[in-house]
Formats: sequence, C-alpha cells, structure tokens
Amino acid sequence: MAKVKILYVEDESFLGKIVKESLETRGYEIFMEEDGGKAVMLFNLCKPDICVLDIMLPNKDGFQIAEEIRTINEKVPILFLTAKSQTEDLVKGFKLGGNDYIRKPFSMEELIVRLENILKYTGNESKSADKKDVINIGKYTFHIPRQVLSAKNNEQKLSFREAELLKVLYQNREKIIDRRDILNLLWGNDNFFNSRNLDVYITKLRGYLKADPSVEILTIKGIGYRFLIG
Repeated sequence: MAKVKILYVEDESFLGKIVKESLETRGYEIFMEEDGGKAVMLFNLCKPDICVLDIMLPNKDGFQIAEEIRTINEKVPILFLTAKSQTEDLVKGFKLGGNDYIRKPFSMEELIVRLENILKYTGNESKSADKKDVINIGKYTFHIPRQVLSAKNNEQKLSFREAELLKVLYQNREKIIDRRDILNLLWGNDNFFNSRNLDVYITKLRGYLKADPSVEILTIKGIGYRFLIG
C-alpha cells in the first residue's frame, strides 16, 4: 500500500528533524524543506497528499506558499503551523485554503491526530501508515505502530507519550538532547507540571529497559538526557 506523502516546510532544524523522523516511524513519507522559497518547487516534484506549512519562513512565508499551491492544486489539504495567535492571521490562513492549523509549540500527539483527521475527511486515509516499523534497542524490540517494547517472551505496552519519548531518545541516541526540546515536542509546553510528567516517564522507561544494562538513559544535570545503547 502506498504511503501518505507529506510536504513539510519548517526552518527550525531540530524541530523539523524530530517531527520528520517521528512521522516516518508512523509510516508517512516526508519531503522536508527549510527554505520557503523552494517549497513550491518541492511540491511540484513530490506531489504530496498533504502539506504541513510553518508560517514564519525565510524567503517566502507559509501564506504565500499556500497561495501558490492553490493555483496548482485546489484540493490538496494544507495544515498551518503558527506561533501567531491573532485571529486575523488564522482567518487569512483559512481564506487561502488552509484546512487546519496548530499553534507552536505543539505536541506530536496533537499533530498526528490532526493529520489523521484531515486525511480521513479528504479521502486519503486508506493510504496511511505502514505497520512494519521495528527498532532494535539492545536486547529489546520496539514495535513502533503497536507501541510495544518486547524482549524474549515479555511484552510491555507503552502509552502514546512513552512510545514517543522512546522514539525521540532513540532518534538522538549518543547525543545530549535538551529537556526543554523534549517537553515542547511531546507536551507542547515546558511548564512545571509537564516537567514532572517527563520525570515520571523517564523513570518508567528506565524500568522497562533495566533488564539490559547496556541500554542507559543518562541524566545530564541542568541540560537533559543522553540515550546510550551498548
């Protein structure tokens, strides 16, 4: 079955990388561009099923890109990412043919739900996710679409955020990942309540992975975490 193709235009490199890889593990095919001036050219090349456009971009903003896309294709769904909250900006986006929007910072859970809803109502739902994505983490196997971590005959069902957190750690293994980046990506906010939730999820993941001492989630005091395998 063909994968859903997403044109993703985002100039924040770290955020873009994490979102791209997270969506890819969900079975989507991502075509990413950081330069707004090159977005329409990529649209013509990849012919996406849906577009995810940041509004604040270099060389050409998301509104201009959407306007040009609409002259090429009147029906392809467009989801705006915006740090703006003014009503007039949101109205402008809808008038240009936008189907939905998310305010930054956003959580991956919200993004995925909104993408699935748009695809459902625009008839592209049947194309979606490849269910064969599997990651090996030491002696564990992480079945991403099922959100299951398994080793030998044991299976641990993960919650959505546990699974997303494990993916972010794995995608950035061996690197130091900033705690605030994790909070903004998975919860959409780095407030105190979400920060305590992150502590709980890190503790849970350490518990799930404790049978393999070669797999470690190190706390880098005052910064964040480092995920080591072997």
